Amino acid sequence: MKDKKLITIGVLGSIAVALGALGAHFLKSKIETGLITIDQVNGFDTGVKYHIYHTIAMLTVLLLSKNYSSKYLNWAYNCFLTGIVLFSGSLYFLCTRHLFHADWLSFLGPITPIGGIFFIAGWLFIAMLGVSSKK
Repeated sequence: MKDKKLITIGVLGSIAVALGALGAHFLKSKIETGLITIDQVNGFDTGVKYHIYHTIAMLTVLLLSKNYSSKYLNWAYNCFLTGIVLFSGSLYFLCTRHLFHADWLSFLGPITPIGGIFFIAGWLFIAMLGVSSKK
C-alpha cells in the first residue's frame, strides 16, 4: 500500500530544494536587469526556508504518528501542508511576478499571513499532543 503522506513529503522536499536553487542562481542573476529586487529575492528565500522547515516538520509528524495515535498529528500535518501552499506559494508568486509580467498576482499579498497562521496552528497541535499524551 502506498503511503500518500510520505510521497507528498518527498515531492515537497524536492520542490523546496529545486526552488532554493532557482532563487540562489537564476533569480539573483536577474537583479541586474531590474526585473527583480534584492528584497524580492530575499522574500523568495524566506518562502523556500519555511517550505523546507515545514516539510521536515511534516516528516517528523509522520514519524511521530508511528508512536502516537492522535488527531492532533493529523491536524498538524494538514496545517503544515496548507501553510506551505499559502505562505511559501504566495511568496514565490509575489516575489517573481515582475519577471513574468504578472502584476495582477499582487492580490496574493493577504494570503501570506494566513499561511503563517496555519504554520502556527500546526505547531500548537503538536503542543496539544504533548499536553494530551499519557507518555
